[in-house]
Amino acid sequence: MKNIAIVLVFYSIISACKSKVEKINPIQQDITESVYASGTIKAENQYQVYAKVNGIINQILVNEGSLVKLNTSLVSVQNETSKLNSENAKLAASFNDFNANQNKLNDLEIGIDLAKSKFLNDSSLFVRQQNLWNQQVGSQNDLDQRKLAFQNSKTVYLSALNKYQDLKRQLHFASQQAQKNLSIAQNQTNDFVVKSEIEGKVYSILKEKGEMVNTQTPLAIVGSANDFKLELQIDEYDIVKVQLGQLVLISLDSYKGQVYEAVINKINPIMNERTKTFLVEAKFTKQPKTLYPNLTAEANIIIQTKKNAITLPRNVVSDDGFVTKANGDKIAVKTGLKDYKKIEILSGVFISDEIIVPAK
Repeated sequence: MKNIAIVLVFYSIISACKSKVEKINPIQQDITESVYASGTIKAENQYQVYAKVNGIINQILVNEGSLVKLNTSLVSVQNETSKLNSENAKLAASFNDFNANQNKLNDLEIGIDLAKSKFLNDSSLFVRQQNLWNQQVGSQNDLDQRKLAFQNSKTVYLSALNKYQDLKRQLHFASQQAQKNLSIAQNQTNDFVVKSEIEGKVYSILKEKGEMVNTQTPLAIVGSANDFKLELQIDEYDIVKVQLGQLVLISLDSYKGQVYEAVINKINPIMNERTKTFLVEAKFTKQPKTLYPNLTAEANIIIQTKKNAITLPRNVVSDDGFVTKANGDKIAVKTGLKDYKKIEILSGVFISDEIIVPAK
């Protein structure tokens, strides 16, 4: 009798367990597949401001939060060596100025005039002596002396012309070179005042007056005052699903309970090897009233939406694509879209089929 009682208790336990097996039917409903991404808010055209020269910050000309125009002066950098170089270039330009050296050319012009006069005179005497010689007047020695004097004065005259042209060319070159060096020095002097590259807002000043800076040191962060974008990090597993123009649903910690829409407008085509993610940018279709750079955001990129799809909870379908019917049969199903809760069933079961929910 005791054995019979134990058996009855055992079967009652099994029956109770069987009766507690959860069963569901597929549901026909809309399903949306999306890719999750985390990201941050950035101002449009946001960039770090760098000095173009090394030096010491002499003056900070704006405040954090200041609105700036294109070419607004932001920071002044001081460098005594460059200042002295600029003054030296100015002195050199003044010394080598072409007009200031015109007297050197004037001296050569006087010499050219004298050489020309002697050349013309010697030429005339040579021609006259040659005519006399043709008339058998005078000696061969007289003719040779006149010819030699003529050739010498011609050489001196031509040499004076060449010297004049060479000096003129040298003075032009020295003057232009000095002016270009002065322009370079003046441009370098202008580089000591760092200016805004856009119209926008100064979001951060990263250095203080008196600090040493170089061309690799960021001085400030500037970006658009009103336009913002989303920078999203997409896992390499999901990047092939993301395309330009896709809708993005955005949640912000600063705006709890609200969802904003954006559109993918840029996909960076290289993966970050450290994080194994791709950088994707999205533009708000209607952005919140107030935003700040570096606010955190969560995004769902809508990949595909399907209405009236036959769906099952994701935990009902095994990793190898099988479900278990109420009668215990294990059936292969073909799946489609997925979200974080449910999965579309394309074939294998019908709405009327009862499916066993695996025990947790």
